[in-house]
Amino acid sequence: MSKKILLVDDSNTIRKSGKMFLEQAGYSVVLAEDGFSGVERAALDIPDLIFIDVMMPNIDGYTACAAIKKNPVLRHIPVVMLTSKDTLLDRARGSLVGADLYLIKPFNKKGLIEAVESLI
Repeated sequence: MSKKILLVDDSNTIRKSGKMFLEQAGYSVVLAEDGFSGVERAALDIPDLIFIDVMMPNIDGYTACAAIKKNPVLRHIPVVMLTSKDTLLDRARGSLVGADLYLIKPFNKKGLIEAVESLI
């Protein structure tokens, strides 16, 4: 059975390319387009890994990650923050809410798959 990955990003381009790269590598992919629906999808689908964009409408990636990590059913799931902002402050904030890894956008297939393989 293939591993299930949740990709949460408000960019249609990122969702499409991420889904294509992950499916080509044999993973099952679930998509969400904002933080609120990402937390909801995580609870419904219980994925093996979650990629979540930092900057999104409704609730941002930090808030969504914190909600996932506070949920006893979901807290074990690795979360990778997707961001175009790579500062020490951003990484510290991600660590504080429980993010397991940071991946800088735009990502490529190799970087995306390496992130998955390092966590699951």
